[in-house]
Amino acid sequence: MKLHNFEKKILDFAKKDKVVTTAEIAKHFDVSWNTAEKYLLELALDGKLNRLKKEGVNLWILR
Repeated sequence: MKLHNFEKKILDFAKKDKVVTTAEIAKHFDVSWNTAEKYLLELALDGKLNRLKKEGVNLWILR
């Protein structure tokens, strides 16, 4: 599946730390939490990220 430009930017950002939160993505790219979550979920469905829910926080781990 062809990656959206924003999804590529998220993956590049995630490569630095390997683990990111939805809030970090939202803040870094100046988008709403819901927008960040939407793209992160799409990346998880595409097999690019794994989601780990810990204490009410979604941790997104690069595959």
